[in-house]
Amino acid sequence: MIDFRSDTVTQPSEEMRLAMAQAPVGDDVYGDDPTVNALEAFACDRLGFEAALFTSSGTQANLLALMSHCERGQEYICGQQAHNYKYEAGGAAVLGSVQPQPITNAIDGSLPLDAIEAAIKADDFHFAQTRLLSLENTIGGRVLSLDYQAQASALCKARGLKLHLDGARIFNAAVASGVDVRAITQHYDSVSVCLSKGLGAPIGSLLMGDKAFIAKARRLRKMVGGGMRQAGIIAAAAHIALDKMPARLQEDHDNAHLLAELLQPVSALAITETPTNIVYAQCSRGLASELKTFLQGKGILINAGNPIRFVTHLGVTSSEVKALATAITDFYRCH
Repeated sequence: MIDFRSDTVTQPSEEMRLAMAQAPVGDDVYGDDPTVNALEAFACDRLGFEAALFTSSGTQANLLALMSHCERGQEYICGQQAHNYKYEAGGAAVLGSVQPQPITNAIDGSLPLDAIEAAIKADDFHFAQTRLLSLENTIGGRVLSLDYQAQASALCKARGLKLHLDGARIFNAAVASGVDVRAITQHYDSVSVCLSKGLGAPIGSLLMGDKAFIAKARRLRKMVGGGMRQAGIIAAAAHIALDKMPARLQEDHDNAHLLAELLQPVSALAITETPTNIVYAQCSRGLASELKTFLQGKGILINAGNPIRFVTHLGVTSSEVKALATAITDFYRCH
């Protein structure tokens, strides 16, 4: 099957599988898994942080970040479309008693600086204490500008807030911006990075920050059941993902651009292209479910939504993008 549902469906490479089979391991809860330790040290150097923590998922990494920055009864500001607000089961509120303060995302995915200012609570015991601003880059495939991130960082420093980045696809953002990833991470107190999306690892995310922050997050990881034992088996693949796979992300962006171009002539679809690996198609005829079934019969998987979200990744070639576009064109020709 050709799978355009998400870049989470990527398969580990043969190099990753071999590294997993041969990885030296220990007990990571004791801190003596050498492969996990090597991954965390490499991540610090690669992204410019003092300390890193290997976690089972991006959801867990974000939860640990929110709970490490904020105490019970405090709050974090985020976007209405933020993954750690909308798609992570309310974990910060349910497990951390941390209140989210969502505000409306701008068209480019950013949070307007004046809206952030307005959302910061006064020092009044009627209100939750605003402790943190959480941004996301990329968000829905869109890339926050470097200038905007610098301004958000300056605002946080001026108002005494910490700044967290949900950087699940941060390397896509770096590639699209034409910069080293540290040009982005320099603005943040903490960053989460997913290794199992476009980077192709089978499992795992990283949380990064200073030593005191990561020490607190490590304790909380144990509390929420995230302490792993011989985790070097998965860290070995994650290390390869972080080291080698960012260099190929432009291919995914190019394939997404190709798909957007090929679908533009389909009058039943309104195409929205992003600078990275996600293409949206608004279906004017409301036939997303029928299209999904039709494509599945052709050996192609999509999620039926309106808009439909197509995601390119290392498991998709340009010829398979063309096959998808041809199949969609054929479907709408008959409907």
